[in-house]
Amino acid sequence: MHSFARFLLVFAVVAAGSAFGQAIVLKDGNRVFSSEFSIQDGKIVRTVQIGENKATTILEKKNIDSLEWPYPAELTESADLLAKGKTDDAIAVLKKGRDFFEHFEGIEGNWYIDMYFAYIEALNQGGKFDEVVKSLPSLRALKLTDAQKMRLRIIQLDIERQTSSDYAGILVEAQSILKETDDSAIGASLWALIADVHTRKKEWEKALLAYLRIPVFYGTQMQRVPEAELNAAKILIKMKRYEDANAFLARISESYPGSPVAETATKEKAAIAGMKNVTEEEAEAAAAADGKPDAAKPKEGEPANPTDSKPKA
Repeated sequence: MHSFARFLLVFAVVAAGSAFGQAIVLKDGNRVFSSEFSIQDGKIVRTVQIGENKATTILEKKNIDSLEWPYPAELTESADLLAKGKTDDAIAVLKKGRDFFEHFEGIEGNWYIDMYFAYIEALNQGGKFDEVVKSLPSLRALKLTDAQKMRLRIIQLDIERQTSSDYAGILVEAQSILKETDDSAIGASLWALIADVHTRKKEWEKALLAYLRIPVFYGTQMQRVPEAELNAAKILIKMKRYEDANAFLARISESYPGSPVAETATKEKAAIAGMKNVTEEEAEAAAAADGKPDAAKPKEGEPANPTDSKPKA
C-alpha cells in the first residue's frame, strides 16, 4: 500500500510538472494553461468552466507577464521532417508554430524568434528564395543572438549565390565564416553553399567532395544530409560515374521513403539504369570524336583548305 501511495504521489508530481509545462503567466501571478486558451481571429481567447457552462474572455497582451513553455514540439518535429527529406512538410509545421508564437512576440519566455528563424532557414533550404528575400527585412529587425546573426550572414550569402556570378568572392566569404565558428549547423550550411558554387562552376570533383563533407563530418545535422546525398549522386552522374551514382541513389530511396528526395532519387536511378562508369580517358575520347566534324575547319586567321572550295562533282 505504501508503495502504491508513493507511486500516486510521484504520478501527481509528474502530472503537475507537465501541466505547468505550457502556460501563460499573468501579471497577477495566475497561470492560464495551454488547454485553457486558444488563438481565434488573432486574439488570445481564454475558456473558463463555470459549473456545466463555459465562458470565454479575451486575454489582453498587456496583462501577460511571461510564458512558461518548454522547447516547442514544432522545432523538434520540423528537424525530424527535414532529416527525412520532407522539406515542405517541415516548412508547414514551422509556419504554424511561427503564427502561434507571433501573438506573444516581445513577451519573456516566447519562442517567436527561434521559430521564425527556423522557418526562414527551412524556406531557404527548400529553395523558396523569393519568400526568403521578402522576409529578410522583418528578420533583421528582430533581436537576434550572435549565433543567429551568423546564420543570417549565411542566408544572405546563399541569396547572393543565386543572384551573383562573383563565385570567387562568395567562396572567400564562406571560408571566412567557417574559420569564425565551430558550430556544426553553420558548417553544414556553408558546405552545402560551397558545393553548389563548385557545381555552378562545373568543378565536379570539388563539388562532390564538398557535398560529401556534410554526411561525413556534420552527420548530426540530419536535416542537411538527405539533400547533400542526393546532390552528391547527381554530381556522380555529371562525372559519368553511373554505377557509383546508381548505388548512391538506391540507398537514398531506401533511407528516405515517401519523401521528395526519395522520389527524385528513384527517377534519377531509372534514367541511368544499366549505364556503366565512363573513365576520364573514355570521356576525352568521346569528346574528341564528337569534335571531328570541326576538325577540318580552318583556325581563325588561317586560309581555308583548298579542297573546301572545290565544287562538288
